[in-house]
Amino acid sequence: MLKVVRYRGEAGPAFGVLEGDSVYTIVGDVFGKFRPGERVGAVKELVLLAPCEPTKIVGVGLNYRDHAREAGVPAPEEPVLFVKPSTAAIGPDADIVWPARVERVDFEAEMAVVIGRRAHDVAVADALAYVLGYTCGNDVTARDLQRRDGQWMRAKSYDTFCPLGPYVAVGIDPSNLPITSRLNGDVRQHSATSNLIFGVPELVSFISHVMTLLPGDVILTGTPGRYGTMRAGDVVEIEVGPIGPLRNRLVRR
Repeated sequence: MLKVVRYRGEAGPAFGVLEGDSVYTIVGDVFGKFRPGERVGAVKELVLLAPCEPTKIVGVGLNYRDHAREAGVPAPEEPVLFVKPSTAAIGPDADIVWPARVERVDFEAEMAVVIGRRAHDVAVADALAYVLGYTCGNDVTARDLQRRDGQWMRAKSYDTFCPLGPYVAVGIDPSNLPITSRLNGDVRQHSATSNLIFGVPELVSFISHVMTLLPGDVILTGTPGRYGTMRAGDVVEIEVGPIGPLRNRLVRR
């Protein structure tokens, strides 16, 4: 498994490879062929950013069987899609900002798919070839606005409402990974990606028939049941299989 990070370098954001406690430069193209280069430094001395730069973040609603049961609704016959803007993305240890006039802010642990190749009308059988790797995602939601609006865009689109990271895991099997969220150290969600109603190949294919996916774009594959509400000062941690933890704090504006 390769671990791809983005960090704040002297010349601006840069991609690197995390090996052990050290980050190395990338030789080649992160969306093509690449290998680790020279050592940049210890990861604890660097500021990690969201591990990709999506043009769009495509979310999938009600995609875990336990979530559908909890909501008391039947499993959808097709993926239910929504879009978060690129400006919602933040990296590990960055603050989630509680917006003004929002009463309730929830966290949702997700496995995030990072696209590696331009994908348009992709067949299910070919879909994994268009994936760079996987990371942790937090589909932060203003739950009161979601219920008030009757649709999801405003509630999920605020700046900082999509933490991603801490790295993209390249070369892992996404079909049966444990997924866990913790609020201030207490486990709140625990499931496995084997409980997805629509798996990664089906999602990549389905979405690519709706919109063209570009390198760096992100698919949030859905959240298990028992997502939770945050208060100012709370810290949320998300782990997906060997990836993580993605850690972020909620702060008042």
